[in-house]
Amino acid sequence: MELMVLLNALVTRLLFVLHSLIGVWRVTAVKKEPKYWLLALLNLLLCLETGVTLKFKPGRGFSPAIFLYLICTVPSLWLLEIHHGTQYCGNEPGAVQVNVSNQDFNQSRESSHGSEATDHHIIQTAKVFVNQLSTICETVWTLALHQTFLLLLVVGRWLLPIGVEITRDQLSQLLLMFVGTAADILEFASETLDIEDVRNNYALINAILAVWTWSMLQFPLDLAVQHIGCKATASTRRLPSLLLCRYSAELWNIWVSLFIQDGPFFIVRSILMGHFRIFNQMLVFFTAKNILVVTLQLYRLAVITLDFRATIQQKSRKGEVSCCPCEPYEASAHAIVDQEAEMKQFIALPPKEEPPAPSEYQ
Repeated sequence: MELMVLLNALVTRLLFVLHSLIGVWRVTAVKKEPKYWLLALLNLLLCLETGVTLKFKPGRGFSPAIFLYLICTVPSLWLLEIHHGTQYCGNEPGAVQVNVSNQDFNQSRESSHGSEATDHHIIQTAKVFVNQLSTICETVWTLALHQTFLLLLVVGRWLLPIGVEITRDQLSQLLLMFVGTAADILEFASETLDIEDVRNNYALINAILAVWTWSMLQFPLDLAVQHIGCKATASTRRLPSLLLCRYSAELWNIWVSLFIQDGPFFIVRSILMGHFRIFNQMLVFFTAKNILVVTLQLYRLAVITLDFRATIQQKSRKGEVSCCPCEPYEASAHAIVDQEAEMKQFIALPPKEEPPAPSEYQ
């Protein structure tokens, strides 16, 4: 079992490194400058993290491998998006590319049969394959890197070893949430950046990429399915601390939606329509979707607050002893019953007879 966990951890990080290197290769091919290969040095952080993680356990609710994968890949996607649209993509580029690639493969095979050199044939085949990939237009490459990037985030989180703080049931919930989140983020990036008026505005591109990068920061965190463990100290008896302890996962989901994903997406789309007068059917639809999600999240926050307030008032009327708010209500009730039983048993005990005080005349 330990060998399988180690294999999954190594394979996942290897996929992260390979995808990051492909992104750096595309940046170098587009920019025509070898200096961008220095971005590949960021993968050394992943190698260092692998050694540290194998020796020490990662922190609670945080995946350092996912976070470093973001650091290694996001700069390449930024450069590709800024340099977007310099190559012309025809209506059916695939058919032309297949014909050219088949001709190149046939020429390589004939040359290899003539020379009877297996190594030369492998090298020629690799060169033809790389040339075929290079003929794909830049927009297709950038979109493919976006799609595989988000897919690897979900699959990589699935393959990475499960920490002590998270169960398999919580992991399955987290992965389902990540799938929906990744689809929404991909739609935001592709739908807004493909607008012609946005492409002509360099400041808008940077603003949209900044919001996109900000939304990606939720993937390394696992707090959406975990409850904060807290002790019944004096600080946890305050109402905000009690609310955070009992509804930590729900409050984190609301915070992510309002301040990391749907809230910023709604602001960007509102600016595009209100200030820049950019309108299309999909932009209006997803703006309405963001408004609906933000409204529902605020409604959910109000419901949680009112329910928590009603619970606190009900307990205060009954005069119940406040237990740790992270424990379920049944556990708190059992704890209260045990405390009352101990108090009754203590009261029922007869008082100890003290020996009479010595008289001064004795």
